[in-house]
Formats: sequence, C-alpha cells, structure tokens
Amino acid sequence: MNCTQCPVACGADRSQRNGYCSVQGIKIAKYYLHPFEEPVISFKNGSGCVFFCGCSLKCRFCQNFEVSRALRGKNFTVKELADIFKELEDMGADNINLVNPTHYLSHIKEALSIYRPSIPIVYNTHGYEKIESLEEADEFVDIWLTDLKFISGELAARYTSRPDYAKYALPAVKFMAEKQPLFSDEGKMLKGCIVRHLIMPLGVEDSLKVVEFVSTLPRTVYFSLMSQYTPCGDIEGFPELQRKITAREYKKVLAAVEAAGLENVFLQERKSAEKDFIPKWDF
Repeated sequence: MNCTQCPVACGADRSQRNGYCSVQGIKIAKYYLHPFEEPVISFKNGSGCVFFCGCSLKCRFCQNFEVSRALRGKNFTVKELADIFKELEDMGADNINLVNPTHYLSHIKEALSIYRPSIPIVYNTHGYEKIESLEEADEFVDIWLTDLKFISGELAARYTSRPDYAKYALPAVKFMAEKQPLFSDEGKMLKGCIVRHLIMPLGVEDSLKVVEFVSTLPRTVYFSLMSQYTPCGDIEGFPELQRKITAREYKKVLAAVEAAGLENVFLQERKSAEKDFIPKWDF
C-alpha cells in the first residue's frame, strides 16, 4: 500500500519502509486507562487510550515527543491491536481512545474488523486530516476529539513541519463538527465532537482567531480550552516556548470564549501545565 492517509500523501509503501510519519507498521508506546481527558471522555473508569507512535505534523513542542518523534514504543500486529481493544474493554474502559491515529487508519480498520468493542471509539487527532480519510474513519468513529492548533500559517510553519496546517484542519474540523452529540443517562459522551485548543506562549492573537472560528461551528460542538502548555520537545532556539503561558494570556482567551457565547466549554486548571500529567511510556 502506498500511503496517502494524511495530507502529506508521501506515497511510501509502509510494508517496506517508513512513511513521512517515521513509522512502517503498528508501533505503540502505551495503552492504559487514562484519567486526564475531558470528564465526559475519561468519565468514571478512564479512557482506554492507545498511544500510537510517529506523526506527520512533527510539532516542536509536543509533550509526547518521545513517542511522536523519538519513536519510543513496541511493534504490534493487527491481531495484537485488536487484542488490545478487547483488553481495554475488559479492564472497564469507558471508551477506546485512538491517540494520533491518522497514519494508522488502515491498520485500525482491519483490527476493528477482527474485534469491535461495544464501547465508543474516540478518534483523538491533531486535526491535520484529509476529508477522504475522515469519511473512511466515520464508519467506525463515535467521538471526534480533535485539536485545532493554529489558524496562522506563520505559526504552523515555525512550530510544525506543515505550514499548510489550517488549509486542512479547518475543513476537517467542520466535517467532524457535524457529529451530533449523544450522552448516557449518567453523562458519559457516547457520540459527538470535542474541539481542543492549546494556548501557546505569545500565541494569544491566533487563539482569538481559533475561538472566532469555533463560534461558527454548530452549537452542539464542545470546545476544550487547554492551558497545559509545558516546555518540552525540540524547542532549543525558540525562547518564547521556554515558558508556560501567563495568567494574563489565559484570561484574554477565556474572555473571548465568554464573549463569543460558546455554551459547551471545558476549561483546564492552569496547574495542569506540569510534566506530571504526561504519561510514563511503557515500551
């Protein structure tokens, strides 16, 4: 298969060599019940997260740098991935949370054809997606959990390998936003869309543009404003990324959220900006 699953469309035969995402087959860094997603996702027992290795976006500031760039992890077969889904379900996971799944779409579909859990499937993405791939994933996805990192092409070029991030992310988020929400009687999300945005140091003006864009989406969309930025990754030579966001930066973006009248909003406490909240990788 010549891989065209993400917008890079590198065409690599990933049965033979690495794609632009830096991986061939299935490589996973960790799977477990994760307690620190949005409350409607982690819910009571935890979200059954599967952390996939590699990435086509290559953010310099990635808090999962060891996984996305350094590729710390272990190789698995499709059958073993299906077994992981079942194991997480048997552990009591409230859902199966596919973290960074874009370049594993074909593997995930094959694994789900072997075993399809009865709990919701969460597609946890950076937002740099092709509509064609999302349409394919929509066959099995219950919940879209997507980042919207930047509107600015300048910031995308400075902090990622993809200056065209917004060109793909904005229509992708619009597509995902069409998923109508459904909740259990206890308040667990069963279907829907959550759009996440991480406020960056000196990034307030772009964050305001993100809020403006989100305000144009259907009101059924949930917005998660994240203040957890922690200096890590490959940020040498980027002095602005050497610090956490300030209270003033956070309050300015929060004021824009309130002014936009967004109704379904998750807010992070600023104390979440600690490395203690980054998973400890198993493999």
